[in-house]
Amino acid sequence: MRHLVAVLAALVLSVSAATAPATAAPAAPPAPAAPHVPAASATPPLAEVDFTGTVSLSGCSGSVVRPPTYQPSDPALVLTNGHCVRFMEPEQVMVDQPSDRKFTLLKGNGEGSLGTVQASTLVYGTMSGTDVGIYRLTSTYAQVEAMGSRALELSPEHPAAGIDIRVVSGYWHEVYSCQAAGYVYRLREGRWTWNDSMRYTEECHTRGGTSGSPVVDAATNKVVAVNNTGNEDGEECTDNNPCEVDESGKKTVRKGIGYAQQTYQIVPCLTGGGRVDLTAPGCGLARPKA
Repeated sequence: MRHLVAVLAALVLSVSAATAPATAAPAAPPAPAAPHVPAASATPPLAEVDFTGTVSLSGCSGSVVRPPTYQPSDPALVLTNGHCVRFMEPEQVMVDQPSDRKFTLLKGNGEGSLGTVQASTLVYGTMSGTDVGIYRLTSTYAQVEAMGSRALELSPEHPAAGIDIRVVSGYWHEVYSCQAAGYVYRLREGRWTWNDSMRYTEECHTRGGTSGSPVVDAATNKVVAVNNTGNEDGEECTDNNPCEVDESGKKTVRKGIGYAQQTYQIVPCLTGGGRVDLTAPGCGLARPKA
């Protein structure tokens, strides 16, 4: 997982390492309101993918994200990896845990920050089947926009193979450009297994600290995945050396290749008010075991 090298760098820079969420009391989310759908005439033209909406956190990257329909008064959400919350057990699911974690919101050009935003709650985190962490902020989407940024929209569609993508690292202030080479039936790394993972073409040489970076479809500027790992040493299925496993159980190792976890299955879970509803129709996130 591309988080480990950056943790060491973060310690040198006296940045707190990623740990289990702190224990500040969560802010009560506002009551759901009617979805906000911007008028077509007010939609700005697509711009080149930049650092708008991206954040840095201790040892990792992330982004402020929203579903296709939302209210400006909704608490904003930050998307990163589950392993950027902490290294969880393979089937562990964390839901609605208090957190006061802070994030640095980057300027669109990546040169400096717009300020700090803070979590109230880790609304969801897991490394089971995917590698996802979602925080609810004390700031609304309107307040994030007032800081000079905006949330990145999550695509509700499974991305196609061959699309041009950008991996935008808030930690390194770097954008990696490549294509989605294909999708992996099972991606296995150490104790963890992830499903239907996106494989990059070799141009995306991601590294430690890029964990949690949004993977953006260059044609639509929508988030289609979250960057989480890559095979560093050519080993098979070990930590920092994931292997691909097909339907028959055959393993394939691709040294130097990076991977991401798709996010389209998160969209149905986001039902407004900064909430994640794991029982919502179409929600593809794992539920806590009884």
